[in-house]
Amino acid sequence: MDSPPSPRPLVWDQGTVDETQAAALASDLGIDPVIARLLVLRGFAEPEAAERFLHPTIDHLHDPFQLTDLPKAVDRLLHAIECGERIAVHGDYDVDGVTSTVILRRLLELLGAEVIHFIPDRLKDGYGLEPAAIDRLAAQQVSVVVSVDCGIRSVSAARRARELGIDLVVTDHHEPEPALPPALAVVNPKRPDCPYPDKDLAGVGVALKLVQALCQRTGHTRWLPGFIKMAALGTVADVVPLRGENRVIAKLGLEQLSQGPHTTGLRALLDATDLLGQTLTSSHIAFRLAPRINAAGRMSTPDLAARLLLLADDGREAEAKSLADQLEVENQRHQHEEAEILTAARRRVDTDPDVGAHAMLIVWAEGWHRGVIGIVASKLVDAYHRPALVLAVDGDVAYGSGRSISGFDLLGALEHCGDLFTRFGGHRYAAGLTIETGRLKELRSRITAYADDRLGPDQLTPRLRVDCGLDLAAITPAVMDGLRAMEPFGAGNPRPVFHAGPVELANGPRVMKSRHLSMTLRQNKRLFRAVAWRMGDRAEFVARHGSALDVAFNLTENHYRGEHTVELSVADIRQAR
Repeated sequence: MDSPPSPRPLVWDQGTVDETQAAALASDLGIDPVIARLLVLRGFAEPEAAERFLHPTIDHLHDPFQLTDLPKAVDRLLHAIECGERIAVHGDYDVDGVTSTVILRRLLELLGAEVIHFIPDRLKDGYGLEPAAIDRLAAQQVSVVVSVDCGIRSVSAARRARELGIDLVVTDHHEPEPALPPALAVVNPKRPDCPYPDKDLAGVGVALKLVQALCQRTGHTRWLPGFIKMAALGTVADVVPLRGENRVIAKLGLEQLSQGPHTTGLRALLDATDLLGQTLTSSHIAFRLAPRINAAGRMSTPDLAARLLLLADDGREAEAKSLADQLEVENQRHQHEEAEILTAARRRVDTDPDVGAHAMLIVWAEGWHRGVIGIVASKLVDAYHRPALVLAVDGDVAYGSGRSISGFDLLGALEHCGDLFTRFGGHRYAAGLTIETGRLKELRSRITAYADDRLGPDQLTPRLRVDCGLDLAAITPAVMDGLRAMEPFGAGNPRPVFHAGPVELANGPRVMKSRHLSMTLRQNKRLFRAVAWRMGDRAEFVARHGSALDVAFNLTENHYRGEHTVELSVADIRQAR
């Protein structure tokens, strides 16, 4: 694959903190002042709020019955279980949708329900809840359909369910349209009339609230912790803000993923990714577990991942291992497809003025795999710091997936061109669409004009959020303990970025794998190994200014052969001022 384009210089946005508040918080909670500053920067200046953030418990989950229509959904499902009616869980093919499907189906089975599930095939069935799926489930004598992570804009499917006498329960977290689907119940915290206090749940978070309510109603609250680890997978993978209930789910779930015990299928997945028995972080989900689950839906059938995660029988280890191995094969196929399409897309951006000269990138081609274009769009955003839309052309129809930058509402841009699409949806940072191929040039003209009008040089300049200064001598065990308590990191709770300077180059830099720099940095006799990822082309600059450098970095911990070390993961490096 071609090397990535040289990044433009980053603008460091330095956080400002009320030192009086930080000092008071450090004293009240007995934590390191550095950690107190980080908490204040994240809006947790009050001791009670900071304590809840650092140490969430299952009791911090809200009452699920505050969700509009959730009581109706619970009543209907319990009636179906009592009467022996068949229930279908209709999921979605990403990690959020697969984990939602797994936890709801598993709970219904434990309650004695006759339950099946259906996850649409990306290429055959398209996206979301469709009338054809309702017809398919009706043919299997289903009386109740529960959608998870989809359905909020599926008006035609809801109408079809009503025609067939099927009760539809929609659970979703995507943005609704003004008119909700005519379902028996529509459970979505983003409903304008929903008083639920946490609006940022992932799809699996909404499904977990239904699980929580069913557990409460049936007297099985002790079951709830067993579902949180699966909910953590979907929550972290869906990149929702890790605050409020999402933080409770993610932190408690990661602890359970680290400790076990696990069902047969989950154990096989952790074993296949060399994570069994390790202390898991959000990065392990984002870069090792989620890609393999997603690969099933992108490259073959999402039911592959669902079948694996539903396996609970200890006597089926061989089947679980086989399914986990298949996920690994699909993930490797996905990586190959992604690399080829990304190379072609970048070439188009770099050589075609109609593409590269605008504030928003839009590229398409015949034969691009629809299961990969969303990841490619995300990689284009990372490389060029512009919103990107990538479309796979299949004859007369093109399927698109887009990703955005902060400050640009991608869904709003698509709504501006909504008359061009046969279907679209999503949110401000990620969206998908279907369009007739013959209208692609018109789409490019209109959506790039929309973006050009709203994005100026300031918004298109890559920026690095820097939390606070941290001299190398101040990196102590107390700081590392505090950072571990602040995990998991992700959207809404980004991994802290510190800066130190001037520091000097004590050793290196050495180029690793043609892309990265390894070096040792020194400040006032304190030495740390540092790795500058994807900065191999800056080796000469670092060497030339090695006597006085400013460095922005994360702190990482390495455990190797019984030794524990703290290293700097360099986000940016520049000549000291």
